[in-house]
Amino acid sequence: MPISLHTVAYIHPNLYKDSVALMRTAQSLLALPEVVNATLQMGNPANKEILLEAGLLTDAVKDAGPADIMVVVQAKTQAACEAAVAQSRLNLAGQEKAGSAAAQEAIAPRTVGMGLANLSGANIAQISVPGAYAAAEALKAVKQGLNVFMFSDNVPLVQEVAIKQEAGKRGLLVMGPDCGTAIIGGVPLGFANHVRRGSIGLVAASGTGLQEVTTQVHRFGGGVSHAIGTGGRDVYAAVGGATLLQGIALLAQDAATQVIAIVSKPPAPEVTAKVMAALQAAGKPAVVLFLGSDVKSPAKHIRVVHTLVDCAAQAVRLADGLLPKSRRENFQSAKSESSKYIANYEYPIGTKPEFASSQRFLRALYSGGTYASEAQLIWARMGLEVWSNVPVNKAFALANPKKSSFGHTALDLGDDEFTLGRPHPMIDQAARIERLLKEAADPTVRVILLDVVIGWGAHADPASELAAAIVQAKRLAAKAKRALAVVGFVCGTELDPQGLTVQETKLKSAGMALAGNSANAAWLAARWLA
Repeated sequence: MPISLHTVAYIHPNLYKDSVALMRTAQSLLALPEVVNATLQMGNPANKEILLEAGLLTDAVKDAGPADIMVVVQAKTQAACEAAVAQSRLNLAGQEKAGSAAAQEAIAPRTVGMGLANLSGANIAQISVPGAYAAAEALKAVKQGLNVFMFSDNVPLVQEVAIKQEAGKRGLLVMGPDCGTAIIGGVPLGFANHVRRGSIGLVAASGTGLQEVTTQVHRFGGGVSHAIGTGGRDVYAAVGGATLLQGIALLAQDAATQVIAIVSKPPAPEVTAKVMAALQAAGKPAVVLFLGSDVKSPAKHIRVVHTLVDCAAQAVRLADGLLPKSRRENFQSAKSESSKYIANYEYPIGTKPEFASSQRFLRALYSGGTYASEAQLIWARMGLEVWSNVPVNKAFALANPKKSSFGHTALDLGDDEFTLGRPHPMIDQAARIERLLKEAADPTVRVILLDVVIGWGAHADPASELAAAIVQAKRLAAKAKRALAVVGFVCGTELDPQGLTVQETKLKSAGMALAGNSANAAWLAARWLA
């Protein structure tokens, strides 16, 4: 019988916080006893639509403005609900006071112009304001000679086009809107990993895709000169690949960049043609990954690959080949096809588990949408039909993402339908752990696949929480006299704050079969279905 929840909502006026700050505040509320949901959203139309679809747009918050925070809390008891609301008011009021105290000592910059005056020589403005205002702020930055990193989302497409056209005229770069990852001259922006500096430059219309490729480049012994994010819509016909093409041109001129790598879902056909022409003109060795595309290479110095790890492997191969023989690394681990990576990698736990006859299906619980797309493409080539909330094949769109199909299922748990009222799974594991235990109790489930993303901005120690949940999931299955295979990979490096080996060791000790990258994990999970 479903539990009846108590709901309280209110508006905190005239206080802007970006999505990451709001997620962290929500996470602190979810840690309180009996609190089930806690959502903090800026009061723009897009966020109101999300609340409306979830049945949480109450009269108390429906009149919020774009500069107001909408707070909605659900708990098992009215007392718990009111306690969480009181805590949220204290937290938000404290943030306001902290800003006021700082202003007493020095006037905090309130405009791009003031910030530029206070930081002479700055050349990048990071924009993280409500989408309704983001375009105006980005244009101000561009007109003052600044490149732009736009973390903000919900920016109308027509405004993105206008901003990028203006920046192009001035020779400036606009990364975004909705750009979550970049590394410029070794400096991480948004969610990014600590990787070695080197000769490989990347341009990507994918955040987690860019993280996977840069970390694999590092782990293969290569290094990154720059990693330029574009925002996912940059490859639309309307935008024309503006930032993608500009990024290629910049990397072509950059003396530190010897190899160029491109990562994206398939662009519009006309954008694909422009990208290939730009890489031909650049003349530098290049690797192209358009996930799910059948694009052909137009020249010998441009290599087309099909997985994220292959993109990294080929880029490092090319960079390694440009070094004098005396300086070339012994690069044996990079191969040209993902299938070769797991040729002798079947049941690393020791022996094949004894699955029950009812156990036929796979559940992939991703925090990154690009991983879900890559896996679906791999599984389709292996003959598997996989349902998803982010389907590559629209025929396999889940009717209700909160419930897996009677079949194989791949979820992006970072999508809006799962993060409403909860922080993103890269920050908070609670929603994914809840789904993991639910799937482990399903007698038809044989394999569960998880990604673990570490680095700047991510959870401080995701493996510790997931390891405990994996142990619990396996016990649930064992109690019903079933085995349960848990497969996964960690996107990160030893230099990341969480530490790659530390995270992998914790996951292995809990019984996770670890693959070295996203493609390997997808292949291994499918082989365990045989």
